[in-house]
Amino acid sequence: MLFLLQLVMGILLILSMVGYMQFVRRVLAIRWEFIPIFVFSAIACIIYFAGLAGQLFIGSMVVLVAGLLLLRGRVVQALYQSKRGPWFFPFSLFQWSFLGGVFVFLLILFQTELTHYDNFSHWAIVVKEMLSTNAFPTPNSDLIEFKNYPLGTSSFIYYICRFMGHAQPTMLLAQGLLIFSCFYAMFGIVSEKKRFLLYAFLGFGLSTLSFFNLTIRITNLLVDFLLPIYALAMVAAIYQYRQDLKRACIIILPLAGLLTIIKSTGIIFAAIGLIFLVYIWLTNKQRANWKIGLAVVGTITGALLPYFSWSWRMATVFDGVDNKFEGAAAALKAGKTAEQKWEILELFLKSSIDITTRPVLGIVVFQIAAIAASIVAYVVLKKKWNLWKVLIALNVVVLLYYVGILALYLYSMPVDEAIRLAGFERYASSIVVLFAGGLVLCAAVDIERTFHYRIGEVPDYQAFKTVQTKRHYQQGIIACIALAVTILLSEYNGMLSINSSYNETLPYEVYSVTGDRWYTGGQEDTNKYLFYGSDRDQQVTSYYMQYIGRYFLYAPHVDAIVLFYEDNMDNLLSNYDYLVVIETDPNAQWLLKKHYGIDVQEGIYKINRSGDQIVLTLT
Repeated sequence: MLFLLQLVMGILLILSMVGYMQFVRRVLAIRWEFIPIFVFSAIACIIYFAGLAGQLFIGSMVVLVAGLLLLRGRVVQALYQSKRGPWFFPFSLFQWSFLGGVFVFLLILFQTELTHYDNFSHWAIVVKEMLSTNAFPTPNSDLIEFKNYPLGTSSFIYYICRFMGHAQPTMLLAQGLLIFSCFYAMFGIVSEKKRFLLYAFLGFGLSTLSFFNLTIRITNLLVDFLLPIYALAMVAAIYQYRQDLKRACIIILPLAGLLTIIKSTGIIFAAIGLIFLVYIWLTNKQRANWKIGLAVVGTITGALLPYFSWSWRMATVFDGVDNKFEGAAAALKAGKTAEQKWEILELFLKSSIDITTRPVLGIVVFQIAAIAASIVAYVVLKKKWNLWKVLIALNVVVLLYYVGILALYLYSMPVDEAIRLAGFERYASSIVVLFAGGLVLCAAVDIERTFHYRIGEVPDYQAFKTVQTKRHYQQGIIACIALAVTILLSEYNGMLSINSSYNETLPYEVYSVTGDRWYTGGQEDTNKYLFYGSDRDQQVTSYYMQYIGRYFLYAPHVDAIVLFYEDNMDNLLSNYDYLVVIETDPNAQWLLKKHYGIDVQEGIYKINRSGDQIVLTLT
């Protein structure tokens, strides 16, 4: 019955989003490439503000019903006014290809479970609490350790999971919708839709971005990959509507607004897109139009509302609550010593130029490719591409971003994390994705401008200068498609490998023992749990096992040990309500048998106290 209900609600959810997309297409008359990301981002922002108002569930229901009403109105209109044209647009070859590829990857995500550390320390546990309580975390939410992380993507994931079920694959599917809608929007930069080479080239170029996403992959809820591709989607929309900036402002408003609350660093990537908007406004013929200027200023102001609303929430609701980078307040106030700063600087510079790392390799490869392409275009094709200008601009962006990361390590991050450059590869990968993606988008535009004939100037069968030119065009399509498919197959196989090895992961081991517990009303389990297991890969000392236990048990009081000390066993166990054995070893088996008369196995043991005696009972 529950499955049937979720199936029905899932269908209604899809129909609701179709209703919004049809409405946006009819009212705003924007290209289909930008509609999914516009609708998803707008929904996420609405749910976010509903959460701030303490009305997550009601806000979600209103959004769902409103979409269904829009769809119903469109169906009625189509039935009675069919002469106005077909209701659904015909799919092109590119759109069928893109949808087919997306369906394959979403199908994998729908069978994927979470394994990454940060899912359990923050991203997934936040969504679980929101789904359990129908509210944003509060200062009393003991399960949430880092309460200052914005809830942009969490709001959208909540909305999808509210109606489709709260399983981990559903969470990944929800975030996958955002990711692939961003990629779809990037293809909107193409103006000549009949030039399939442009789509093939973009498919190849954008598929390479997955190479720099291996540290954060789409098989988890981390948002580091979303940041740059959201900025790239904004750039594509602004460029496509550079002659109609009012429409561009409408499109990017929810994108930029959501981007500012995806993560605290999202404001940086939103600023990149908004700066590009201002640049386009100031360099085209519309800069003297005060209405356009007002639209640009209004867009920037509106995009910052979610960011400042979150800052306000942190300053009021969470006033006095320690958060990440704030818990070591005393250490931060004292500052780092000169020796520590020098050590951080040396390691940072060494890591920033290490050609064996993916971020540095990506920057070098795309630098060389962009320079070579610009030279070939100028010498062979006799064309002046804008790629070299964009290369310079993106290099400046990368440099400033790296300076910002260095400042983070030197002045904001606690010493123990800063001296090992915690998270450096993830931070760097984000800007490299933006760098590479920006060059790919620019190259696609340059290629489009290079064709001898524009679409529409001559009949389609005469759209090439010579027969040889047409042959090169066809060969280019084949080569780009082959390379794109090869890269995507590698990503596909990587995701399959992750799925196939899930039974060997710690989350699976914990889940096999504890299950995944959800409580009506979101009431936390206040029992105290002690986990026992090995410390392979530092899974206990890094607190990985404890975070996983907190997620699955929905209990904030979870500790873990890797060894029993015989003299302290009774005293230790008396402080807990349950012993959770994830892995056993001969030492634990012998001690537990000797003191409590049990043949220990993986499972949950209730700790009972009878005077001075401790009794363990397998539940």
